[in-house]
Amino acid sequence: MSEQTLDRTVAAAAHTGEPHGGGHSGRANWLRAGVLGANDGIVSTAALVVGVAGATTSTVAILAAGTAGVVAGAVSMALGEYVSVSTQRDTERSLLAHERRELEEFPEQELEELTTLYRAKGLSEATARLVAQELTAKDAFAAHAEAELHIDPEALTDPWQAAGASAVSFTIGALLPLLAMVLPPPGSRIAVTVVAVVLALAVTGAVSARLGSAAVGRAVSRLVAGGLLAMAVTYGIGQLVGTALG
Repeated sequence: MSEQTLDRTVAAAAHTGEPHGGGHSGRANWLRAGVLGANDGIVSTAALVVGVAGATTSTVAILAAGTAGVVAGAVSMALGEYVSVSTQRDTERSLLAHERRELEEFPEQELEELTTLYRAKGLSEATARLVAQELTAKDAFAAHAEAELHIDPEALTDPWQAAGASAVSFTIGALLPLLAMVLPPPGSRIAVTVVAVVLALAVTGAVSARLGSAAVGRAVSRLVAGGLLAMAVTYGIGQLVGTALG
């Protein structure tokens, strides 16, 4: 087998889905956190300010409640992402450390394991063994991390990146319904907020669907329906509370 043929064989065997580079893993991580943060910011803040608007027409009260909700939500989202991604990263590090120990203690068995993995991908026994030997000679640890664990040791998940993306996107998403509520005159603020929220959720729903290779229409419909339901429920409760306290 020529060197070029071997290179093409290795590339085909390692190809488990597009894209699979380490850079994509990092980008997907903060994009996911960003989209989820924006969705949560839009829906939670919209529901909050609409609920307060159902109880009072005071712009100061609505602004105070909305601002508190934005700050609390951003901190909560960032903390949640940090804890979640830190746990994921710790798991990745543990798996990599275990694999490194196995390579040091049982190199022959690990070579057989790598050969088996490439056999399972459809290569012949001879080709799978040759690929495993070539990759082991070049970088055994990286070869096993990719083929066995599907982890790039040079591109582990970053909890700070995910936390920052989540907090910033939540804040940006939350500011839209907050401003849509406090800027218009009292008589039109509910309608303006509903329209702004529906449009924003449609955009973020489409983006999230594209990132996940899902159906755009279904994702948008779910988000918009959920947002409208949340606002309707909190507005009704706000009116009840406002009437009871008024």
